[in-house]
Amino acid sequence: MKIQKMLVATMLIIFSLLIVQTVVAQINVKGYVKEKALEKANDAANDGINNALDSGNKNTENDVNEDEPPVSETDETIEQPVSEEEQQHASNQPDDKPKLISYGQYDFVPGDQILFYEDFSQDAIGDFPAMWVSNGGGEVKTVNIASGKWFHLNGDDAVYCFTGGIAFPENYIVEFDIIPDDVYYNGIELTLYEFDPENTHEVEDALYPGRYGLKIVLGPERWETLGYSYDPDKDWLQGQSEKNPVVKEEVNHVIIWVQKRRVRMYHQWQKTLDVPTNIYGEARFNRIRFSGWDRSSFPFISNFKITTASPDMRSKLLTEGRLISYGIYFDSGKDFVKPESNGSLKEIANVLNENPEVRIQVIGHTDSDGEDALNLDLSKRRAANVKNSLVIDFGIAADRIETDGKGESQPLVPNTSVENKAKNRRVEFIKL
Repeated sequence: MKIQKMLVATMLIIFSLLIVQTVVAQINVKGYVKEKALEKANDAANDGINNALDSGNKNTENDVNEDEPPVSETDETIEQPVSEEEQQHASNQPDDKPKLISYGQYDFVPGDQILFYEDFSQDAIGDFPAMWVSNGGGEVKTVNIASGKWFHLNGDDAVYCFTGGIAFPENYIVEFDIIPDDVYYNGIELTLYEFDPENTHEVEDALYPGRYGLKIVLGPERWETLGYSYDPDKDWLQGQSEKNPVVKEEVNHVIIWVQKRRVRMYHQWQKTLDVPTNIYGEARFNRIRFSGWDRSSFPFISNFKITTASPDMRSKLLTEGRLISYGIYFDSGKDFVKPESNGSLKEIANVLNENPEVRIQVIGHTDSDGEDALNLDLSKRRAANVKNSLVIDFGIAADRIETDGKGESQPLVPNTSVENKAKNRRVEFIKL
């Protein structure tokens, strides 16, 4: 009887192990099963078997009453299936194989002129932004997952128009950060358009505002673009992609690169959409607007920037001897070079590889926010990390690059506005 009880306990544990293995094997994170979860379950079950056998031996040795129920340790020793959150945490550990990320198509390069910048830093928390108008609700807030101030677009069926004009050139880059809320059902729309001088409104709430426009839908499942004209006889110019849509409750950095009629979009370090004829050639955009109809999602927007596109880096660096870059990206107060910098760094590396005799100095600059000493240190660390990236990621010899940081001591323009501060936050490359 004692041996039978011991065998029954052992069989129960083995059966539990099979169930745990089956359940854990069905938990899939990013396309693969976590081997460590299975190993833990195996180890735990083996320990349970050994403990049960030891318990059976002890019962035999101590002559325990045969009528007592067998002792099972499965509830205590076998781990439950690992949650997705725990597996995601495990996937970030150093001993896991890193996910392959390709930056081959992340080729945009911002220009050396900032045409527009808005981060709502001039607005008070809880207020509606001073430079925007709307027919719905909205307020400036802070969030727990990112620094700075964010414009919460929280009005039903509302539009949000920037009050000033922006002279878009033929080639330009639009960038901004968006945090979709936990619902984000229908997404949000960004429209670049040419206002109609015969039909102007401070709050432009038409479905297709102005004479010409480019409507961009940032959906939770896809991207959509639509170029339109006031002429009803002209067709819509459409594009769509399901690659790397925006992620809910995370900071998403969206980039829109316009070259005359061509529109390319980037997100999560990948090109997500490329439409060669997405804008009417005669269009001359000068307004921006966020909007949404019949939606139950209220995202947060910040760090909206428009720059000229793709300066002639070779000419700037080799002929003029100085290149100002707004295409080297860092988080606020940090020195880590973000993947979005790949396009600019690649172009600089190409110039250096084609001209092996050229040496450069990398100089970091900040705006005037914060303490002078901290800004100086930050600018030096950023310059050093730009050098490290050129050396490690692009194979440039270290002795060809010097670094320095000037902090806030050499502004291009007075630090008197949000836009001017953005112009002063830069990395310069000087030919030695």
